[in-house]
Formats: sequence, structure tokens, C-alpha cells
Amino acid sequence: MKTAKIMAVACLLLAWTATPTSPANAAPMEASGIVLGSDISWPQCGGGLPSGQAFGIVGVNGGRPGTANPCFAEQLGWASGSAGGTSQPAAAVYVNTANPAGYGGWWPGSDAEVGLRGPNPYGSCNGTASAACAYLYGYGMAFDAVTRYGVPDPAKRMWWLDVETGNAWSWDTVANAADIEGMAAFLQSIGAQVGIYSTSYQFGLIAGRLHPDSNLNGLKSWLAGATSPETAVELCSAPPLTAGGVVVLTQFTTDFDYNYSCLPPAPPPPPAPAPVVAPPKPPVPTLTTDATGKRKPVQSIPQS
Repeated sequence: MKTAKIMAVACLLLAWTATPTSPANAAPMEASGIVLGSDISWPQCGGGLPSGQAFGIVGVNGGRPGTANPCFAEQLGWASGSAGGTSQPAAAVYVNTANPAGYGGWWPGSDAEVGLRGPNPYGSCNGTASAACAYLYGYGMAFDAVTRYGVPDPAKRMWWLDVETGNAWSWDTVANAADIEGMAAFLQSIGAQVGIYSTSYQFGLIAGRLHPDSNLNGLKSWLAGATSPETAVELCSAPPLTAGGVVVLTQFTTDFDYNYSCLPPAPPPPPAPAPVVAPPKPPVPTLTTDATGKRKPVQSIPQS
């Protein structure tokens, strides 16, 4: 068995210490003139939450796959009360990703440990740090996120895969990509929408160059790295994380994480057409008979 080398950097883009809500905390959304959403997770448990957000994104995990955000239900309720006004759903969710082979914790020992809804594109898992086992690990972690942590209507949610160097990863980028693909595959199998949160640098360092057939190609991108509402708007023009994708969200951080929706809101439905009023029918002549026995019209009576 070959032990995977692990890179673990102690930084999380989405995990910041909570700060109680105050007028200063609300300033990014009130003063910029730019409509913003927010994302929160376990670091905000017991603390203040952003207010006035157009949309909210809530972390399902407690910082790494296989863990639970203890405040998820409360925070999802916060997100569900978002004001709207953008193309984003009021309450989306995100899950942590990692490839911890050889780093401790659960790791699949064989194909029998995870029931796939389809083939494993990397072959059979033998318990090593292979791409095949990494795919099963990601698939299993997504299954847990959907079934164990109380996410209501999971198939109707937008799910973001949080890909950051702050979690444990192998130096084998193919195995890392397989892990993320496994997570996306399970979520796609239930009909959920899937996107990727990262920076281009972190995603490239972790997943490398994706195979053209990767199911990550074409997914929506949520880009971190902006520093203000204005630079968040500018970041919308950056390349997406995967081929064929589109940047739909950008993020900057001050007291909380704030997010700008790059896509315009959906236009309102067209008004219902006015009912068609049929024109009045022409009068129908009434015939009678003259003295010679010939019929002739005597009057015209409009039809009712």
C-alpha cells in the first residue's frame, strides 16, 4: 500500500470567527449600493448573523467532510428568510471536501462499502489511496451530507462543493479530482444542482488539469478572493473554475462573508393576455311569405 502525501494548510476561506450583528456589520450590504448575499456555517454558531441579505448559503459540515454543523437548522432558517432580488436561491448549502487517505478517519476498503448509482470511472477500489477509492470516498461523503445532517428537500437545493487547501489533500491531483467528482456524482444522481467554490489557484493546486470527460466540467463557479463589493463585481469576469462553466457568484470577507450574484435576476413572467371578446354576430333576416307565395325578408332581428 502506497501512503499518500498530504498537504494541510491551516486556513479556511469560509470559516471566520463570528462577530455580533451591529450597524457596522451590516454596512457592506447597506452602504455599497450593490445587492449582496452572505454565507455562514459553524463558526457563526452562538454569535450574530448578517442581516438584510438577498440570499444565504449555509455550511452543512463542521469544517470537514463527515462532520455536522451543529447550528445548521437554525442557520438554514435564517437563509430562508432572505430578501431575494437576485438569480440565486434564497437558501443554498455548501459542503466541505477533502481527500484524507492515509491521514486518518474513514476510508473505503473495497467497492462493497459504498453503493454507487453507476460505474466508478476509475475502476475498482482496493483500499489504497487510489483514484478509485477517492471517488468512493467523495461519493460516500456526499451521501452522508444529504442523508445524515437534516437538509430538507436536498434534491431541490443548490449544493456548493467547498474546495480549499485548508483541508487534507493528497499530492496526487488525479485522486483529488476523483474525490470531488464522486461528491458531485452523488448529488447529481439525486437531481440536485451542483457548483464549485474555490479560487483558481487553490482548485488548480488540488485538482490539477481535469479530464475532458470530468463531471466537474460545466459546473457553476463561486469565486473567492475579492476584497470589496466593487472588486466582487469585477471578479465576475474572471475565468470559471472548470471548462464550460460560468461564474455565478463572487465572495469578499469583512466581518462576515459577503457574496455578489454575477447573473441578472430572472425577468418577471409576462402579463397574462387580455381575454378575447368575440365580435357581435351579424343580424339574421327573418323571412315571410307575400300574397303571391314568394318569401321576402320583413325585418332583421339581431341574434342574442
